[in-house]
Amino acid sequence: MDAKVKEFTLLAVGLGIVIGVVMTAANVYLGLYAGMTVSASIPAAVIAMGVFKGIFKVDSVHQSNVVQTMASAGESLAAGIIFTLPALVIVGAWQDFEFWPTTMIAISGGLLGVMFMIPLRSALIKNEEELIYPEGVACAAVLGAGSAEEGKRGFFTILKGLVFAGVFKLFTSAFSLILGSVEWAKKIGGSTYFVGSDISPALLAVGYIVKIEVAVLVFIGGIIGFSVAIPMVGTPADLLELNAVDLAWSLWSSQVRYLGVGAMIVGGVWSIISVRKGISSGLSGLAERYKSKSKTVSRVDTDMPLIGIMATLLFCFLIMLGLYNSLIGSFGLSLFTTILMIICSFLFVAVSSYIVGLVGSSNNPVSGMTISALLVSAALFLVLGEKGDSAILSTLGVAAVVCCAACTAGDCSQDLKTGYLIGATPKFQQYAQIIGVIIPAFTIAPVLTLLHEAYGIGEGLKAPQATLFASITKALFGDGNLPVNMVVYGMILGVVVLLIDGIFLKNKKFRLHLMPMAVGIYLPVTLAYPILAGGLIRYFVERKRKLEDESKDQGVLLSSGFIAGEAIMGVLVAIYLYFNGSVIDLGLGQGMREAISLLLFTGLAVYLFRTAKKS
Repeated sequence: MDAKVKEFTLLAVGLGIVIGVVMTAANVYLGLYAGMTVSASIPAAVIAMGVFKGIFKVDSVHQSNVVQTMASAGESLAAGIIFTLPALVIVGAWQDFEFWPTTMIAISGGLLGVMFMIPLRSALIKNEEELIYPEGVACAAVLGAGSAEEGKRGFFTILKGLVFAGVFKLFTSAFSLILGSVEWAKKIGGSTYFVGSDISPALLAVGYIVKIEVAVLVFIGGIIGFSVAIPMVGTPADLLELNAVDLAWSLWSSQVRYLGVGAMIVGGVWSIISVRKGISSGLSGLAERYKSKSKTVSRVDTDMPLIGIMATLLFCFLIMLGLYNSLIGSFGLSLFTTILMIICSFLFVAVSSYIVGLVGSSNNPVSGMTISALLVSAALFLVLGEKGDSAILSTLGVAAVVCCAACTAGDCSQDLKTGYLIGATPKFQQYAQIIGVIIPAFTIAPVLTLLHEAYGIGEGLKAPQATLFASITKALFGDGNLPVNMVVYGMILGVVVLLIDGIFLKNKKFRLHLMPMAVGIYLPVTLAYPILAGGLIRYFVERKRKLEDESKDQGVLLSSGFIAGEAIMGVLVAIYLYFNGSVIDLGLGQGMREAISLLLFTGLAVYLFRTAKKS
């Protein structure tokens, strides 16, 4: 078990950086568009196996593990940033995405997530039998099962998905042939009824990857928002002149999505309460581990040295203190903000690491935890008498770092579980995670700037989480108006969902997990339809076959290609629009474009189904 193995090699690090940067950019786009991101671990592992076995003729599970660890660290970091920092632009505290503040927040938050997870590794991943870490187990199966031929086949499946989705996105955003969404609405009496769907290969792929359970919960949330709440709200007098489609969007934007905020607050608080015993036992195990005088440590149980952890934490503290001071202009408030950020980060890293072990990364309630951190921070700043831009910067600054730390820690936990199962060296994975955080962090601000200039964050790219965080902070510190009644209704709904799940569905296969449903409420329902379609495709495929190893599921790999292809082309088109500024209009009518869009999207769905069925 302790024999020397090739792990942290130059080739593995180089390949990990390349895939990490690509997946980071892809998830920046996807998160701003759909409010959801997907794990890079399995596609990165498959690509790594294809390169190592197919090109270099090297059978190295451990090097492939380093690659997927680095790639997934950058991908999770992107989620933490895009859920929070765009709020600073939306509220007007920033005019654009400033490079160094954005990069330093990303690096500090990501490193805190990695560092705080290290001492919890043994207690949570090695010793806590209740925690499964499903994505980590799946990735270990991928790494252990792939042959050279399978690696090459998987690589080309991803490549095909990338090309198809890239061309699809090109004709959507640059040539205006394919519509981004199709929407219909009708006023009946005093109520508005809306049906619509985004036309997106990436969303179809998200649904396939997260499976039917999560896809259905997101869809239920969307139906609650658009098909129940919007008709119940009616038509306010000041919106009578709007057409049905614009009215539906206006009601969702100004009122209905705040049901999701209330539900997420309940979900975040419940997450902390429900895992308190597990975290307590984990911390107890941590204390015992560091009291132990044993000097002989197995290779597979060797973590990064304590001196390195402490030095990195001090670096993060000083960087954030300096950054907050430059943004806020008050050393006392900056010091308080930094200390609060460190405390909240550790708490939510522990919660995130524990929860993803129970229910997987797809159900990690990061949005709920970030809202909780935001509200706690805001309450303290209000007590201190802070207001205006300095309070907004402080509050969102804490939320951004905490969100990055929680996202990164959850993903790192899955990677460390993978490493534990295949006999990897933890310290090399932790070094890989550090590099996987730092290098991609430098690409996030430029990608955000390009996407904002080309599509408009908060408009073309709706950035649902960031828009909500902006609304909350404006209501607390500025002139914004928060529909408190809808937040309260959402909290009541959240409690009802928790009760139904706890009483009636506790031991059932289908569970009413609150966070995906809350996400569905505050996401536009147009995103929920293609996600549901992807989930249904996987459901019907899996009824026909039993497949334990996801590396052999060509549907997962094709879906990964869809996501990467749409996102990469989205960034390339953004560069084109940034310098040229005009979309090429082919002169087709709306009806013709709707028909073409639906036909091509259906074709992609059929292709995904047929590809997955061949697995």
